[in-house]
Amino acid sequence: MTGPWDRGPRPPRPPGGAPRSRPTPAGPRAPRRATPEQAAAGSGGQAPRPARREELRLYGLNAVEAVFRRRPEAIRKVYLAEARIPVLKPLLAWCVKHRVGYRVVADEDLERLAASAHHEGVVADVQRTTPLPLQDWLASLAPGAPALALWLDGVGNPHNFGAILRSAAHFGAAVLLPPASELALSGAAARVAEGGAEAVPLVRLPQTGAALEALRAAGFQLAATVVRGGDSLFAAELPPRLVYVMGAEGEGMDPALAAACDRRLSIPGTGAVESLNVAAATAVFLARWAARG
Repeated sequence: MTGPWDRGPRPPRPPGGAPRSRPTPAGPRAPRRATPEQAAAGSGGQAPRPARREELRLYGLNAVEAVFRRRPEAIRKVYLAEARIPVLKPLLAWCVKHRVGYRVVADEDLERLAASAHHEGVVADVQRTTPLPLQDWLASLAPGAPALALWLDGVGNPHNFGAILRSAAHFGAAVLLPPASELALSGAAARVAEGGAEAVPLVRLPQTGAALEALRAAGFQLAATVVRGGDSLFAAELPPRLVYVMGAEGEGMDPALAAACDRRLSIPGTGAVESLNVAAATAVFLARWAARG
């Protein structure tokens, strides 16, 4: 299987394409709260209704606990297996105090809620976060401090996105999303990120020309990541402020964007495989910047 970023520039995208309209927020619902015993007895085997569109359904212990640590006010409802009560006691106590509903349910209900067998005994509906505008993120950086970001040019697989978020959290990188990108955090991506999704700034870019101008004005260089034909990543001198541009799965990078970058970088290897997966490649690129000395 070819890697997500291994085919070089893809044909230019057609112009246009209206962005999605924002969903209209629903009215507030009255929270329900139950003790684990009451919830287990009263569930009646019925799966609760799906989360509203402005909410995100998370699953996996690390993903849910990361939200609880960083933005507990975003939690709207929690579903858990009885076996998870001891480890989630602080979360459940917070739910009681703030009148946020939680329910103990059977494993099969959790699997239905998560649409996955990898729920790890807990599912939560949480408020979605909105990506920061680029200028707001740039303004949050300490003047002159090193900074690292990933420009995801068409990456769409949620498992790749989750793995990228995990690596970005580990190395302290932000994730930049093009204006027309529909990529958004999902339950699957958050689980693969193992809590990293809550630590990574998601930034919405303006149109390409304006984004390039703003990033360069803030001291960033942009590096197009390619499988072949770029300078060796391991021999390159990397700047304190850098944006790696990662191409789409299977299609590669927009040729106009690649041409607009300041440099092209490749990961040298044995040639035994055609390329690395985009998530694996991202981890290598991030680690090399962190080790630049």
